Amino acid sequence: MSSILIVEDEQHLADGLRFNLEAEGYQVQVVDTGEAALELLPARQTSFDVVVLDVMLPGKDGFTVISELRQAGQFIPTLMLTARGHPEDVLKGFAAGADDYLTKPFELGILIARIRGLLRRREWLRASINPSPEPIDTFSFDGKTVNFDQLELRVLDQVFPLTLMEANVLRFLIQHEGKQVSRKTMLEEVWGLHEDTDTRAIDNFIVRLRRYIEDDPTRPRHLLTVRGVGYRFVASPPDLA
Repeated sequence: MSSILIVEDEQHLADGLRFNLEAEGYQVQVVDTGEAALELLPARQTSFDVVVLDVMLPGKDGFTVISELRQAGQFIPTLMLTARGHPEDVLKGFAAGADDYLTKPFELGILIARIRGLLRRREWLRASINPSPEPIDTFSFDGKTVNFDQLELRVLDQVFPLTLMEANVLRFLIQHEGKQVSRKTMLEEVWGLHEDTDTRAIDNFIVRLRRYIEDDPTRPRHLLTVRGVGYRFVASPPDLA
């Protein structure tokens, strides 16, 4: 049974979410402040499978909570709830480390679908691209190794932790190595066709991933922009072959 932490200070909404998610078979715990959430989510020691995190909280807001969690090495899949659907707020949440977002007011069925999507993508990351007796799924290129099981990227002697969505985006591009991948396709295949998601959120993920894997992020050789379309991943650029 999957366990969900709801961080929401609107009691009527929190109670409704608890009731309906428990009816779906989830274990649910509710807290109403960012500080309480951070106390329950120590680095790498949480028993929760998904966090539903409101942006507007008393004390530490949702942006601060997710940022501190990621900085502490806690990469539990997180769905942010925001009453402000402005693209800059969505991008700010993704930049802080959120895996998905939903704008209030929302339909309960959509929230449940988003939670199920996060749980499926977590299991997808733990499954190997090809059947193999090895329990860890990795991909190496140009002196770099992505460990999808551990959600981390190794570059020489540095280790960069990845959020679930960063790993999802990178893995999808690696699976389509050498091919043009449109932003629309990534929304459909990685996010699950969230029509209310601004496509610029994908650009934000690419900027972050370039900081990890490119020697010069301003002149990328692996994560290439295909103008007017999307992106293409190249494991071995011509000058590296």
